[in-house]
Amino acid sequence: MRIRRRTAAITGTAAALALALSACGQAEQDDMEQPAQQPAPAPAEPQPMADGVTTADDVFGPGCAQVPTDPNDPGSVQGMVDDPVGTAASNNPLLTKLTAAVQAADLGDTLNKTDTPYTVFAPADPAFDALPKETLDALLTDPAKKQQLTDILTYHVVPQRMDADGLAQAKTVPTAQGGQLTVEGSGENLKVNGASVLCGNVPTANATVFVVDKVLMPGQ
Repeated sequence: MRIRRRTAAITGTAAALALALSACGQAEQDDMEQPAQQPAPAPAEPQPMADGVTTADDVFGPGCAQVPTDPNDPGSVQGMVDDPVGTAASNNPLLTKLTAAVQAADLGDTLNKTDTPYTVFAPADPAFDALPKETLDALLTDPAKKQQLTDILTYHVVPQRMDADGLAQAKTVPTAQGGQLTVEGSGENLKVNGASVLCGNVPTANATVFVVDKVLMPGQ
């Protein structure tokens, strides 16, 4: 009788041990089957838009409030989308003096080439008002000053389409005039050769436009 009880006790102990070992083995297997926890990915940095092409939703800056809001108005952001940049600028009420300068330099057709992408830094009218009147009048009317006017205007044109993020990452960009522009800051604090962006990422058919508060001068 004692032998049977002892045998039963041993058998019970062995069964319990086997069950415990089985449970441990299953737990280890479950742990091995669980995928390793991956660290959270770092936040992605803003990337330039493909080919520098923007939409009306990407436009930014305090000066944009001065642009017509009626999408049927050719001078509105929405109205500029389908026109090449020379035509689009001529319809924008912020850029009447730039338009006059472009016409005086006979650059309208060049800027309107739809197969040529551009980034254009367009001085708003008050930027031209900051120039000495006699200097501006001479540039616009004196045939001997036409090349100088052309150099000034093409210094505002980058022969590549870029958005604000692309400009901020590039830091310097070559111009159609042959010089380079220096870009500082980012987003709504973007500056080009020290000029602040009043309204940026403005889309046209062949260019992205940044309205700026200064006339950029080569060599300065």
